[in-house]
Amino acid sequence: MSNTQEISSENKTFIPIVIIAGLFFIFGFVTWINGALIPFMKTINELTDAQSYLVASASYISFVVMALPASSIINKIGYKKGMSLGLIIMAIGALVFIPAANARTYWMFLTAIFIQGAGMTLLQTASNPYITILGPIESAAKRIAIMGIANKVAGALGSVIFGAILLSGIDDIKEKLNVVDASEKANLLNTMADSVITPYIVMAVVLFILGILIRKAPLPHVEAEPIKESETGGKTKSSIFQFPHLWLGVIALFVYVGVEVIAGDTIISYGISLDIPVEQAKFFTLFTLMAMVATYALGVFLIPKYISQNLALKASAAIGIILSFCIVFTSGFTSVLLVASLGFANALVWPAIWPLALTGLGKFTKTASALLIMSISGGAILPLLYGKLVDVKKEELVETGLDTITANIDSATFGYWVLLPCYIIIFYYAFWGHKVGFKRA
Repeated sequence: MSNTQEISSENKTFIPIVIIAGLFFIFGFVTWINGALIPFMKTINELTDAQSYLVASASYISFVVMALPASSIINKIGYKKGMSLGLIIMAIGALVFIPAANARTYWMFLTAIFIQGAGMTLLQTASNPYITILGPIESAAKRIAIMGIANKVAGALGSVIFGAILLSGIDDIKEKLNVVDASEKANLLNTMADSVITPYIVMAVVLFILGILIRKAPLPHVEAEPIKESETGGKTKSSIFQFPHLWLGVIALFVYVGVEVIAGDTIISYGISLDIPVEQAKFFTLFTLMAMVATYALGVFLIPKYISQNLALKASAAIGIILSFCIVFTSGFTSVLLVASLGFANALVWPAIWPLALTGLGKFTKTASALLIMSISGGAILPLLYGKLVDVKKEELVETGLDTITANIDSATFGYWVLLPCYIIIFYYAFWGHKVGFKRA
């Protein structure tokens, strides 16, 4: 492609990229406030570590339940109307936080989070393939990296804003809860729960307005190119099950989303378990997200001019493996910084896997996208596994006679062993998995 053609192509896609980046900003904001919601919910509903991580699970499990229906909806109404509907469903979920806070009932909070997750499923099932096939597949990781910057900047803002709203003064409240009677305890917790009402009303209004505006947005119609028969031994593809590189990509994305959520959503609770004050720990998710934003920016600059999206994936997986070992063999604030550093390993995984997995899918792209979106459920399952490992290890250490504070620290660190096999799977996909099923140039 000549330089003139490249400039012309960039001019045609500039406005759509800006619009889709705005959508990534929105669900980045909504997704990454979970880091603040987890310790908040743990306090107001008096939960265990494992139970508190159902906050992440309720959001991400919706991707399993809703992804295929979302694909069907998008096939019928198209990408743009699908994005609009997704925003409106997210707004409805935000409104459900109001009765949930009034009742201080955990399952109602989880229901609200699930509804928002359903809206995000529709939004992501439409926007991710759209931005992937909006331009040349070789530069898709660059476009998705731009989306990642919008997503994580929003996540950083969300974690800071909601951390300030929900976690301010939580240490003092915890101390009071240990000494007050049942009636005063209920009053304290009810007052704390009410703090979510105003921000979620604002969120609902903004989402409703954007849902209406996106219907008028100038987004061109796009469709993916089919795989060439010369790359598959002359065989015509007639089923989604004939694309093994896609299914391996689904597995790789499943574990990737799991480690990304662990890095962002557990780090505040992890810092608190290390006896770091909440006033400091509430900013730790910001560290993870800023590491991701910096790496996204690097990806925008380097891909595809200097490095391929596949090479970026290989490097990311290798860094993830190294950091996983470092985290479990360190302690204190150093280990917190290493967890935050997972942002460097995670940033370019999603942008690289999507184009590799969707290459040549053609008419199967929307269904394939739904399968890839379903893999976001890794964010529901792996944080729960982390929480369970922490709880089990804590009980084991306490039974050996270890004091509670040390048991909390050691068990919280031990839980990060769950990261290692995940990065090994991503490593496999980067080197070999994406090639399975057809010849790559």
